[in-house]
Amino acid sequence: MTTVRPATAETARAGAPTVPPFAVIPGSQVKDVLQGREKTVVEVVEETYRLHGAGRSVNPPSCFLRFTDRPRSRIIALPASLGGENGENGENGVDGVDGVKWISSFPTNVASDIPRASAVLVLNDHVTGYPFVCMESSIVSAARTAASAASAADRLSRGRTRPARLGFVGAGLIARYIHTYLEGTGWSFDAIGVHDVSAESAAGFRMYLEQSGAVGRVTVHHSAEELVRNSDLIVFATVADRPHIDDPSWFRHNPVVLHVSLRDLAPEVLLSATNVVDDIDHCLRADTSPHLTERLTGGRDFLLGTLDDVTAGRVTVPADRPVVFSPFGLGVLDLAVGKFVYDEVARSGELRVIDDFFHELRRHG
Repeated sequence: MTTVRPATAETARAGAPTVPPFAVIPGSQVKDVLQGREKTVVEVVEETYRLHGAGRSVNPPSCFLRFTDRPRSRIIALPASLGGENGENGENGVDGVDGVKWISSFPTNVASDIPRASAVLVLNDHVTGYPFVCMESSIVSAARTAASAASAADRLSRGRTRPARLGFVGAGLIARYIHTYLEGTGWSFDAIGVHDVSAESAAGFRMYLEQSGAVGRVTVHHSAEELVRNSDLIVFATVADRPHIDDPSWFRHNPVVLHVSLRDLAPEVLLSATNVVDDIDHCLRADTSPHLTERLTGGRDFLLGTLDDVTAGRVTVPADRPVVFSPFGLGVLDLAVGKFVYDEVARSGELRVIDDFFHELRRHG
């Protein structure tokens, strides 16, 4: 294994395409690149939403691998392509790239004190189709999820009193990353609430918040209702596989809700709120709360539009209703953040290339 900064086939467009070197980027390098760069990652995510909204991406439905003997577990493939037919570059360093994220969710891992999710991301060269990197991607996935949530918190709060009380339902790694990205993009709160069905997880997250220097008091709430009623910005980051919150009256104070885990809220709650998603077709599948709401109502009129619609000013979010952001999580976001990581590691000269990874390179031997 050598450490070099390779050129991909895309850099050889003046001549014949070449097979790019294949690199591996471990989680330690991913974390080093992303840590402290929350504002930049949010910009990458927002630009990717813009490219996706403009039709310059391919983002087919995710493929779910499920198990009859482990019904709570799954592994998901998210294939995607970003940059349009010719791989045109966008702003903020978002380049044309293809690839796939392969991410597992095994909730029983938590009992063994290891994270629920693990993932790898493979990026393919836009010219030859050859993969040129495999990187640890649970960090990429958490970062793009948190950046999307931070963008939504900002965009959906405009035109109303800026939230001062933050609440987390679900106290795992995604909640931690969302808190980091909110703080890293300029948010501060008078109070932070935490609720989790696991008292141990709630206590651990409270300790993290206090040790991170979070401004404001931190309270562990004994019920989701208590947390919701006492929060202006609410993050749902659970592993719920079906709605467990069905009382719209909890939300009468019109909070901003980041429904990251997608299956916490019953249709009754969504129908009493303004609803924004990341992609309408993708979000209305796989028994998500918006999908269940579409089934109940027979239509999609309950959706205002996408986050990109809000950002671009194509729709306006009313301030006199709760607003719920339900992001399905697009593979193009993983590609964009992963390509950003790759470029930064390559620029540093610390890219770890696997020599002779592609061995059969002559058609006839």
